[in-house]
Amino acid sequence: MPKLILLRHGQSQWNLENRFTGWVDVNLTAEGEAQATRGGELIKEQGIEIDLAFTSVLTRAIRTCNLALDAAGQTYVPVIKDWRLNERHYGGLTGLDKAETAALHGEDQVKIWRRSYDVPPPELEAGSDYDFAGDRRYAGSVLPLTESLKTTLDRVLPFWEATIVPELKKGETVLVAAHGNSIRAIIKLLFDLGDAAILEVEVPTGNPLVIELDDNLRPMSAHYLDVDRANTLPVLGALSS
Repeated sequence: MPKLILLRHGQSQWNLENRFTGWVDVNLTAEGEAQATRGGELIKEQGIEIDLAFTSVLTRAIRTCNLALDAAGQTYVPVIKDWRLNERHYGGLTGLDKAETAALHGEDQVKIWRRSYDVPPPELEAGSDYDFAGDRRYAGSVLPLTESLKTTLDRVLPFWEATIVPELKKGETVLVAAHGNSIRAIIKLLFDLGDAAILEVEVPTGNPLVIELDDNLRPMSAHYLDVDRANTLPVLGALSS
């Protein structure tokens, strides 16, 4: 039976500072490192053997993946990195303090940018401090200048279908260590959630979400390993009961 483990990276420095991070390559805090390690310990306690891991090209997700595999005693597991698992691109909001942004643009407008399904923030200006065009991790790729959750899903989907799905169809146990929005995109795909329903999904940091799949990759059960830090998701609760 194929199994998918979704692991949002541990707390990052800009999570702590309440800034729009997106594609900026900030590191984990000490708390974030502890969360990632604890996630791996829980995987080990459950006796889960991982066959293959995927992560983004951002340090906070890569280190979360590595710390979790280390704590699980499975550092030998192959890891594939791809930018299409990156966090949502926050465009012109990148780097800004969230409270200051609300004061500048109004809370209602910022809420639309942050929480709507298909309304992206303003585009990032070319040549700005957070212009990723010259970053060699993205060489040869057509990069967005901003993203909504919808367009995040649009670039996650081809990678999911072409690279992750074939491994799951082999019956493998796959770990995806990524970001809140790229993981929400996968959850939307797997559980066939509507555009409004996915907006209510919050993914806790450093807490493995284990999803058992049937041969057609339909979810049969789903649960967070750290029950004390698990957000309530009605669709997951229904599957777990």
